[in-house]
Amino acid sequence: MNNKDIATPKRTKEILEKHRFSFKKSLGQNFLIDTNVLRNIVDTAGVTENTSAIEVGPGIGALTEQIAKRAGSVTALEIDQRLLPILRDTLAPYPHVNVIHKDVLEADLHTLINEQIEKKDDLVVVANLPYYVTTPILMKLLEEKLPLRAIVVMIQKEVAERIAAKPGTKDYGSLSIACQYYAKAETVLTVPKTVFVPQPNVDSAVLRLTIREEPPVSVKDEGFFFRIIRGSFTQRRKTLLNNLVHHFDAKKEKALIIELCEQAGIDPKRRGETLSMEEFARLSDVFVEHYSLNE
Repeated sequence: MNNKDIATPKRTKEILEKHRFSFKKSLGQNFLIDTNVLRNIVDTAGVTENTSAIEVGPGIGALTEQIAKRAGSVTALEIDQRLLPILRDTLAPYPHVNVIHKDVLEADLHTLINEQIEKKDDLVVVANLPYYVTTPILMKLLEEKLPLRAIVVMIQKEVAERIAAKPGTKDYGSLSIACQYYAKAETVLTVPKTVFVPQPNVDSAVLRLTIREEPPVSVKDEGFFFRIIRGSFTQRRKTLLNNLVHHFDAKKEKALIIELCEQAGIDPKRRGETLSMEEFARLSDVFVEHYSLNE
């Protein structure tokens, strides 16, 4: 292992001491100290010299450095102002890295891509995401329909398993369907907590989301489709019928909900976790005629 790499315990310690950096728990800062894991992440993202990469939360630049060694350009968004001078120092050898002081959740990503990124033919997001904002960041990246080929992120192992879960499993839920509507999801690597400083309480996993050109199902109303899904998982142990009656506040219309489920070819006694995305699409298209988004 090259000792000049940022992601070694010794070099990370030196950088933190030099800049007198202290971790902020509120920002979920856990820095990687294993170069092999970082290289695996970059491999998983299929980064080449033709790739423009966007990184969220570069920290002290450990992953940024490994992406920069292969990518044509790297645009990194960092929320913590205290890290900016450290990144200027650690990433000095990589002039094709652009660090922007911005919260990804507040950023106008379409404008950022148009203005900051020259080549958009092969655009990927590669990041080690803070646990506490993983879902909002992923949903923003997916829902905004950015011109991405893939999103490769290190996240909490349990969340990665939920996102990649298949129908009928304990991990399958509204998050699985929401992510798989926009992308093909797979967990490619499990990462032990021992390769981070400070050490988190749980293991991590690398999740690869390959963006779909078209969703796997066609629905009359996308917003309503996601609403039906969320409603169907309100209480996992309850049947579809009970959850939907509760969601639509439709106790008087129980018979109608049974009828609509049957019209969609779905037994209302089933639980949400047993339904495939195609079945949710059928359900949504039948229900949307009766329960509009504006009620």
